[in-house]
Amino acid sequence: MPEMKAGLEGVVIGESRISSIIGTQLTYAGYEIDDLAENASFEEVVYLLWNDRLPNEEELKQFEADLFKYMSLAHEDEEVFKIFAKTGNQPMAALRTSISYLGMLDDEADILTEEANMNKSIRIQGAIPAIVANFDRFRKGLDVVKPKEEYGFAKNFLYMLYGEEPTDVQVEAMEKALILHADHEINASTFTARVCVATLSDLYSGTVAAIGALKGPLHGGANEQVMNMLTEIGSLDKVDEYIHKKLENKEKVMGIGHRVYKEGDPRAKYLKEMSRKLTEETGEPELYEMSTRIAEIVEEEKGLLPNVDFFSASVYHSMGISHDLFTPIFAVSRTSGWLAHMLEQYANNRLIRPRAEYTGYTSRKYEPIESR
Repeated sequence: MPEMKAGLEGVVIGESRISSIIGTQLTYAGYEIDDLAENASFEEVVYLLWNDRLPNEEELKQFEADLFKYMSLAHEDEEVFKIFAKTGNQPMAALRTSISYLGMLDDEADILTEEANMNKSIRIQGAIPAIVANFDRFRKGLDVVKPKEEYGFAKNFLYMLYGEEPTDVQVEAMEKALILHADHEINASTFTARVCVATLSDLYSGTVAAIGALKGPLHGGANEQVMNMLTEIGSLDKVDEYIHKKLENKEKVMGIGHRVYKEGDPRAKYLKEMSRKLTEETGEPELYEMSTRIAEIVEEEKGLLPNVDFFSASVYHSMGISHDLFTPIFAVSRTSGWLAHMLEQYANNRLIRPRAEYTGYTSRKYEPIESR
């Protein structure tokens, strides 16, 4: 029996050309995350993840148009999604159910040709920002806001969510957040998606499975918990006492540390800077100052550094986004990576069937019920 590793830590489960983590360097298809975060659009990054190369000008224009087509949901679908929005405080459950619903309506859902899978990928990626934005508007009793063709993916998402044009800083922050969260090698939700489609299930099922994994607080819910922590602390002068007490009690400080990055998350610096800009723009610089102080204390005491979720909390809060939408926004971005990995799984598929180290009873014998 091969050596057992709890949580599959350090276990290589297959080959991939999509993203790579080496030390503190994250790359998408060979491009460093710094290069992409500073220069690319989210649409370019999605195309890269799905096609292993960046698009030319004509390809990008067509890809943007294809995604845009599915950002406007049919009226009858909106009426169904209004029912899901009645749950109010369960956006991840609503998102999971909405993707499953769209799969029921797709005649190509169970067709696994390369062309059909690319069509489905575009449908899912195009629809997911509208689903998240509409959920929030429906539960607030607001009307749907249709996207604008001249806006990019990030700007349209905020426009559909707000119902008004976002600021340049807000668009910059969302663009960077989407790019930084797009893929991250074989994380929990991505592995879940690959396991699902390795059975030759469909892309909708794989996406639903991945959303279910992302929903857990140890994966996608960290930034919401960071915001809850900042709210609970309340002010900069209370940070030291709160964090020192948490560390003394051996409690986890959410958004700090990472299973893979031991010397710092390369994505964190971008959201730290966007947090600084946005909290200044909204007149709440103390949120950034509190976050920075928390990070300083944990690094001094534990040698741990912030991950990408830590500063994204104050970024999204400063953009006026409801705290329970933080994880669904993660899904809006990470769907691009999930789809890339599922397409890759189909291309060279083998059913994923690991083993377990049995630790239960042995040599037991059946006893008649009257003698038990």
